[in-house]
Amino acid sequence: MFLAEFKLRFGDRKWYVRRIVEASSIEEAEEKAKRYAELMNRGDVRWELSYVMEATRPLLIGDEELKKLS
Repeated sequence: MFLAEFKLRFGDRKWYVRRIVEASSIEEAEEKAKRYAELMNRGDVRWELSYVMEATRPLLIGDEELKKLS
């Protein structure tokens, strides 16, 4: 499982979103994420791929994460 972060731009505004990518390698995940950004660039919002990383527990806040932070 991989996590891709995208930078979205609309006029002078920008924000970030993350998506889970199903792939067997980081290279495959990057290809899928780049393709996803290309396909999402059909409207006024511009999608740019920031990075892709391997994620074992993406977007999860659980007891393990809270314990690491304390």
